[in-house]
Amino acid sequence: MDALLFSLKGTMMLQHPPPLHSNSTKFSIFASAFSHNLAPSSAHDMGLKISRRASSSSSSSSGNFRGSVKHGTSNVYDQRAQERVLEEVAPKKSETGLKILQGQAFPLGVSEVDNGINFAIFSQHATAVTLCLSLPKRGNLDGLDGGMIELALDPRVNKTGDIWHICIEDLPRINALYGYRVDGSRSWGQGHRFDSGILLIDPYAKLIEGRRYFGDAKYKSTKFLGTYDFDSLPFDWGNNYKLPNIPEKDLVVYEMNVRAFTVDESSGLDPDIRGSYLGVIKKIPHLLELGINAVELLPVFEFDEFEFQRRPNPRDHLVNTWGYSTINFFAPMSRYASGGGGPLKASHEFKEMVKALHGAGIEVILDVVYNHTNEADDKNSYTTSFRGIDNKVYYKVDSNGQLLNFTGCGNTLNCNHPVVMELVLDSLRHWVVEYHVDGFRFNLASVLCRGADGSPLNSPPLIRAITKDAVLSRCKMIAEPWDCGGLYLVGRFPNWDRWAEWNGKYRDDIRRFIKGDPGMKGSLATRVSGSADLYRVNKRKPHHSINFIIAHDGFTLYDLVSYNCKHNDANGENGNDGCNDNFSWNCGFEGETDDVNIKALRSRQMKNFHLALMISQGTPMMLMGDEYGHTRYGNNNSYGHDTAINNFQWGQLEKQKNGHFRFFAGAIKFRQSHRVFSRENFLSKENLLHLYVTLLMQNDVTWHEDNWDNYDSKFLAFTLHDNNGADIYLAFNAHDFFVKASLPSPPPKRHWFRVVDTYLKSPDDFVHEGVPGCGSTYDIAPYSSILLEAKS
Repeated sequence: MDALLFSLKGTMMLQHPPPLHSNSTKFSIFASAFSHNLAPSSAHDMGLKISRRASSSSSSSSGNFRGSVKHGTSNVYDQRAQERVLEEVAPKKSETGLKILQGQAFPLGVSEVDNGINFAIFSQHATAVTLCLSLPKRGNLDGLDGGMIELALDPRVNKTGDIWHICIEDLPRINALYGYRVDGSRSWGQGHRFDSGILLIDPYAKLIEGRRYFGDAKYKSTKFLGTYDFDSLPFDWGNNYKLPNIPEKDLVVYEMNVRAFTVDESSGLDPDIRGSYLGVIKKIPHLLELGINAVELLPVFEFDEFEFQRRPNPRDHLVNTWGYSTINFFAPMSRYASGGGGPLKASHEFKEMVKALHGAGIEVILDVVYNHTNEADDKNSYTTSFRGIDNKVYYKVDSNGQLLNFTGCGNTLNCNHPVVMELVLDSLRHWVVEYHVDGFRFNLASVLCRGADGSPLNSPPLIRAITKDAVLSRCKMIAEPWDCGGLYLVGRFPNWDRWAEWNGKYRDDIRRFIKGDPGMKGSLATRVSGSADLYRVNKRKPHHSINFIIAHDGFTLYDLVSYNCKHNDANGENGNDGCNDNFSWNCGFEGETDDVNIKALRSRQMKNFHLALMISQGTPMMLMGDEYGHTRYGNNNSYGHDTAINNFQWGQLEKQKNGHFRFFAGAIKFRQSHRVFSRENFLSKENLLHLYVTLLMQNDVTWHEDNWDNYDSKFLAFTLHDNNGADIYLAFNAHDFFVKASLPSPPPKRHWFRVVDTYLKSPDDFVHEGVPGCGSTYDIAPYSSILLEAKS
């Protein structure tokens, strides 16, 4: 099968999305960046150079047939015209049989216009741009070793400001592949990285064609090219389709990887849909049984899973399964299509997935990576697009033209540059308008708060623009408020009272208390109360704290209670990768054990963590697989393993259905049925003597505590008050001994019912309707927690 193009007959295609903005809006943003280089007003002949060449990253222009087609044009610019569209005379045919027009500057990318297919690409510093086309039925495209048509754009004619453009009248409306060769200054000291020998992806390509099957080593070196579809019917969202529009305070987020969720044989799915968007649809019943109402998908933008295997290195055995290495910001990951269906099918099936999730009342949040790309650093660069198009614009460089690295990945996107900022905004809008996603989690979002030289900005233009954008106004916005350059913004991320944050302090404080660190009682109280010390500012709400204990990077929940140290040797970096500050405790033995007491303690601790997460004010997020106790055997940075280390194990889930899973699902549903855990506003408060603790007034919560300053105390009990009398009593004991707790009197005409006791075995550890008979005291076991509900 051809690596880049094969018959798509019988495959349902998607209509290529129309531009999201008027040309006037787009031009105003770009004008300042290239007003110095407006096209001349006098007429010129169109000197398009046309060649057909074998394409590879190391090919040169020597030995190629070259001809030219001249195309007369008035080339008269109306300086007041917002669309910057050139008046053109009738096209002329080239030696290739293509009818070529001057083209227009907007929209960027590929668009269908009245007189053909228009191509437009930005490059401020390029001196030459060549459009490369591979058309259906024009030869063997295996590895792009033939059939490539190249059209060299004339800067006198095919350039408006810093945008290069061309229109071709008789191109196919579907299945054509395209890319660019871009040349310019070779001065690295000035920040340029031009190389006309490399075929580059259009940053605005809406679909990317590459290898068809994930991890198919036969096509490891396959090139990636843009493609388009103007031929298919619009996607049918259905007459009864509607967005879930779940209030942020009511979200329970499930972080998951599309491929890893169903790729394992234990999923029981047909091999063609394992690891695909359609695979997610098949497993929606599991998500509903668990009780979550939002999925946060690890990156689904096109990426190259073989990026680590391009050259010999200690990591050349790894396959990138997490996807934090973006090739293009508009195209859905094509190898998540079923049956090797390619980019058009991927686009369609992504929409099918979103539609099905929405139909089940589940929102879709995308984990997006706008802080860096796949193109790595200068030492081991992987030039596929931005670097070769205009490195100095797209990336942050220092005064010597060297790449700045605040991401740990070799490059840093220059996202507050006007052109790059518009690219990011266009990408976000595209995913909202075309794919109906509900929100975004921004990886290493502190990078987005840095200027061109890397210095922090108090009011980052990109963050402000995202916040104020009309198209994005309905979306959830979540920041990972740190980066690899030390810009830690937890509680201080520029937010305009709208952005939520991954609360790293919540993660660390809950971990430390539950595992038994001293001096953490006050911190536990602060975190379960919504982290008012961080987020009670201006109009921010408790739900702006994304509470999590476990995420994709770091230990799984099982490993958090099974390993004191990371075990990352399989990653090829001598154990130097991954975080060292895990705040984990192995409960007495490192790794797997048959000791029943240690296994029972680990089970108890996992339930303690989950209960704390589900009763906390704020927005809870859990990791895929924690509902059955997934292990990565101590690997806390498993990004490169396309194996059971990352893949959901459905057989293990079945074994835990009546135990661990039952508890986890029950706690989630209990949270959702009790509004006391998800208040809209912060609990009223008054200051207490303890520096890091707030005492909440009795109408919201009562702390059963008069010993806040006892450093050795590892017990905390409190009552959350409900307006209707359905109070909730909670107690967490991180001591290694029993604590006899005096229970407060329940509200009038009510009695305490035991809902949770993590010391008990299933099914007694969680009883949704509650078990009556609680007396005036309760013996709370070591490393355990309880939840009581006041019922009549």
